[in-house]
Order: sequence, then C-alpha cells, then structure tokens
Amino acid sequence: MKLGIVGLPNVGKSTLFNSLTKAGAESANYPFCTIDPNVGVAVVPDERLKLLGDMYHSRKVTPAVIEFVDIAGLVKGASHGEGLGNQFLSHIREVDAVVHVVRCFEDENVVHVDGSINPLRDIETIDLELIFSDLEILERRIAKTGKAARMDKTLAREASLLEGLKAHLEAGRPARSYETEDEEEAALLSSYNLLTGKPVIFAANVGEEDLADDGEGNEGVRAVRSFAAQNGSEVFVVCAQIEREISDLDEDEKAMFLEELGLSESGLEKLIKASYHLLGLHSFLTAGEDETRAWTIKIGTRAPQAAGKIHTDFERGFIKAEVVNYKDLLKEGSLAAAREKGLVGMEGKDYVVKDGDVILFRFNV
Repeated sequence: MKLGIVGLPNVGKSTLFNSLTKAGAESANYPFCTIDPNVGVAVVPDERLKLLGDMYHSRKVTPAVIEFVDIAGLVKGASHGEGLGNQFLSHIREVDAVVHVVRCFEDENVVHVDGSINPLRDIETIDLELIFSDLEILERRIAKTGKAARMDKTLAREASLLEGLKAHLEAGRPARSYETEDEEEAALLSSYNLLTGKPVIFAANVGEEDLADDGEGNEGVRAVRSFAAQNGSEVFVVCAQIEREISDLDEDEKAMFLEELGLSESGLEKLIKASYHLLGLHSFLTAGEDETRAWTIKIGTRAPQAAGKIHTDFERGFIKAEVVNYKDLLKEGSLAAAREKGLVGMEGKDYVVKDGDVILFRFNV
C-alpha cells in the first residue's frame, strides 16, 4: 500500500511523515521546507506475526508495510506555479490513497500561511489545487483524443467521458464523486490517475490536550469529521509532536507512554486502521521455519489470487489451499495438531480468504 501525504505548509505534515517512517525528512517552521518528495516505509504492527514467528522459531519475520510519499506543502495557486508544490504533485499520482494533514491546533510559535486556523478553509484550498492539477491532465488528454475521436467510436466515447469529467471538476467537485456509466468508463477514469479520484484520509493534527478525548472537544476536528462523513472519507486524530516523541521508543516504552496519555494506540495504528478500512484491505499470513509473513490483499480476494501475491507461479499452478485461523493454530501449537482437530480446511479456487487466515498453498507448474 502506498499513501501520499499532502497539506498546507506548517500543518505538521513532514513531522508526521518523520514519525511514521523515521525517515528523517527535514521539518522546520517555514513554508516550502520540504523541497524534494520524501519516501519512507512504515511497518504495519501485527502481534500475530510475532506469536507465529515464536511458535515456528522462524528465521525471518516479515510484516506488511506502507510506503509514504511526502511532498512540499501546497499553497493557493500551487497548480499555477505558486510555491513549490506543483512540481511534486506528479509524485503522488501513483498512490492508493491521499493522507491530507489538516491543522487543528493553535500555536503562536508556528505560523500559518493564511494567518489563522480554519480546517475547512484549508481543506478547500488543497482540494481546489488538486482539482486544477487534474484539469491540466484532462485538457492534455482531450487535446490528444479530440481529432482522432471523429474516426474512432471507442475514442469518441472517451472524449465524451473526458468532457463530462472536465465539467464535473470545473464545478469544484472531485473526480471520485463522478458517476461512470459502466465498468469500461470506470476503468478509463482510473487509468487517468487523477489526484481527486483517490480516496482521502484526513489526519486531524491536534495539540496534546486534545488527544485524550480523540478530539471531541476540538471544534476544528468536529468540522473535519462532518466534512469527511459527507464526502465518504476517513478521519483519524493525531498529535504529530507526540508521534515524533514516541517514534524512537521501543515497544514497551511506547506502550507506557501511550498509557500515561490515556491512549490505546499510536497515530500510525490509527492511520493503518483508517487506510485498510477505506481501501477494503486485510491480511492473510504464511508461517514456517524459514519465514513468517503478512500479505495485504483486498477483502473478497479468492485463494488463487492471494497465492499470486506470493508468486505468479502459485496462482498459475494453484491446486488447493490448506487454511487455518491463526488463533486455532496458536492454540494447538502446530499445523499437524490443528489438522487432527479438524481445524484445517482444504480449500479450492472459490475460497474467499479471510483476515487472519494462515495458508499453505499447494501448486504445480
């Protein structure tokens, strides 16, 4: 999974990125500090892996990961060359979802580019810049298909889609709310990689005092939640400064720190839950002496396609999948013992993989 981080300058974007990935991107109290796209990887915490790895004495334990791309802060006019943001929008066209960091904290020592804290105004600013950037893409595509469409029915249909989509964006609406007529149009729309076509997760960045009640007492957070609910987006509340403080702690120290703050999970864990839910993802597991590993798939994925995540040969030569729930496997202590209790299923091509399945694939190529 790949997520792109956007936001105005000085909203805590790069601080959050540093905390999530420990990649060390520079962050400072002035606009355009991040002048290159920063890419980092964060491990998806998964206690199941450790338990299974210990049981099998696995030589290697490989968690699922999320790749983050952090770009320069966007400002009003970015799509027309203001600031530095427009130079880097291309770097997030390939992401699965956009994490929009919104400032919901007051701090006189951290300047705001527009002079005041107003989350909905900030969201509108970023949304408009992404729309303007998408319009540039569409206009180039329209120019390319326009003449050829007169002689080609397929291109004529695409030209019609492009014009309808252009009008939709010009009305200030994102591409993700555009209603396509069928799967063919949906596939075309997806192929454009429009920024406003991607699902959005809002990271409401608050002060430490607003963490304990998950931002319920923060007017800005409430406004962001209301906006997200109306637009089919996810929201999680985070304090980027706190995330930075806990990013270098070991797991035990981190748990103690969070407990002192009255929190049950870190910002990274909140983001993972929000992104998995928004994108319809979950994980199955493979386990053994060589390696115990988590594999991220779409909910509804069938066994052969899940096997293909490991290797294309597994999907091509799929025969059966031996499936056991990780809890049953841990309880029984071995796959053989789980088999004796009738807890292991031999599943075929139509089996829909569930979260927490531990699978041994049988294949022949």
